[in-house]
Amino acid sequence: MELGEAIKTRRSVRKFDPDKKVSDEQIEKLLDAAHWASSAGNLQSWFFVVVRDQKVKSQLAKAALFQMFIKNASIIIVSCADIKRSSILYRKRGRELYAIQDATIATQNIFLTATSLGLGACWVGAFNEEKVQEILSLKKHLRPVVIMPIGYPLEIPNPPRRRKLDKISKIV
Repeated sequence: MELGEAIKTRRSVRKFDPDKKVSDEQIEKLLDAAHWASSAGNLQSWFFVVVRDQKVKSQLAKAALFQMFIKNASIIIVSCADIKRSSILYRKRGRELYAIQDATIATQNIFLTATSLGLGACWVGAFNEEKVQEILSLKKHLRPVVIMPIGYPLEIPNPPRRRKLDKISKIV
């Protein structure tokens, strides 16, 4: 699939086929796409946890304010900002901004790659960070920023309405 098509056809999928599993090869492609994302100072201040275990998926769904659809995905990728790594070069701004930007840029690469592979995904940002850190036994410097359930979609939502370009941009 061409990049432009992936951008325009990407949707937040919340219903997954329980009988179709994301393969190891597909996971490798998703993580490879994240690996090639741009990052501040090329520090690559991100860390990813791939979750297949059903018990852990259920715990993450509860930590995500009981968004229980999350547990039905084949896998969940939790994207984390490595705030320690980014702060080495950029100090406070690295901790508070660049590490988070780096992780989210990499996560968008995962999302678009999932779409190009015929997978569905959903960007989940509403969750209890401390609980997610505890569930995944993350070190303190790894801040979870996105929970992304990924699997084969049972349905693909219609495209959402978009604002007009002249309302969201300005050329100076």
